[in-house]
Amino acid sequence: MGINYDNKKFRPVENSQNGETTAETIFVYKQDGKILTSEYSGGKIQKGHLLGLVDKNGNIEMSYHQVNDKGQLMTGTCFSKPEILANGKIRLHETWEWTSGDKSKGKSIIEEC
Repeated sequence: MGINYDNKKFRPVENSQNGETTAETIFVYKQDGKILTSEYSGGKIQKGHLLGLVDKNGNIEMSYHQVNDKGQLMTGTCFSKPEILANGKIRLHETWEWTSGDKSKGKSIIEEC
């Protein structure tokens, strides 16, 4: 199997304006076989979880739910494509869509920290 995300931490470096994650949001990834989970919080996110599947190329297909700083429960789906940086760290290029609220779409980039 390609990339193992277990025990890696990620932080957003770019996000669409309609997204809620910021540079203060920290994701802690856990991976067991093809199953990926993460808890995250920080910035505008009080608490969030994601659940996904990792393919042989390290792509992640996931669903997420989070409670924002307004006390709202927000849900969505995301597809993440990995890039290995020169320093060996992982950068994830994400395409996401809210399944709650205005159901808008966006793009973000998170990097291993």
